Amino acid sequence: MKVLVIIPAYNEESSIAQVINEVQTLRRGYDIVVVNDGSTDRTLQRAAHAGANILSHPINLGIGAAMQTGFRYAVQHGYDCAVQVDGDGQHPPAEIPRLLEALERGSADVVIGSRFLEGRGFQSTFTRRIGIKYFQMLHRLLTGVRITDSTSGFRALNRKTLELVERYYPDEYPEAESIVLYALNGQRMYEVPVSMRERQGGISSIGRLTGVYYMFKVTLAIIFTHLRLRKGHR
Repeated sequence: MKVLVIIPAYNEESSIAQVINEVQTLRRGYDIVVVNDGSTDRTLQRAAHAGANILSHPINLGIGAAMQTGFRYAVQHGYDCAVQVDGDGQHPPAEIPRLLEALERGSADVVIGSRFLEGRGFQSTFTRRIGIKYFQMLHRLLTGVRITDSTSGFRALNRKTLELVERYYPDEYPEAESIVLYALNGQRMYEVPVSMRERQGGISSIGRLTGVYYMFKVTLAIIFTHLRLRKGHR
C-alpha cells in the first residue's frame, strides 16, 4: 500500500523532530506530511530540518482542520491509506505497522490504536479514563459500536474513508465525533492494542479545571453530529 503518515502539529518544537525521525527509522517507505497548524514557535523549522514535507495553515484552525488538510492531500496524491500520528510524541511510530496490518486484512475501513485493550504503556490520568469510559458508553448508545479508546487519534484510514473525510471532518473534537461519522456512514471500525506514551512536548489544552466543561462540550458535539447525520446530511 502507498501510505501517508500525517502529523498534525501546533507548537510542538520540542517533540516534532523526534516523531519524524522515528517514522523515518522504520524504513517502510512511508511518506510523511506535517500539517503545521499556525504554530508560533519553531515547529515549522524543526520539521523542515528533519526532512518532512510540510503543509502550513497561516493561523491555528484546530486539530480537525489540520487533519482534513492532510486527508485532502492524501486523496489528491493517490494514497491508499493514511495514518495519524500526533506531533506531541504520544503515539510511538513503531506501532504504525500494527495498525496497517489490520487495515490490509480488509476487514476494517478505520483502525484505531487503543491503549486499553492490553493495558500497555501510559494509560492516561484517572479523570481522563473516566471521561473516555463515558464516551465509550455514549457512542454505544448512539451507534451501537463499542470503541474502548474513542479519544485516541492514533488511527489508520483506508482510501474509502479518506474520500469521506476529505469532504467533511469534525473540526473541534474530531476523534470523538468521527466515531459517529464513521458509524452512520457504514465505515467498519476495528481496534488494535497499542502502547502509548506521555506527551513528549507541548501543553495539553485540557486541564483538571476544564475537564468537566470539555466533557459537556464534547457530549453536545457528538449528539449534534449524530442528529445531523441521521437527517441525511452526510
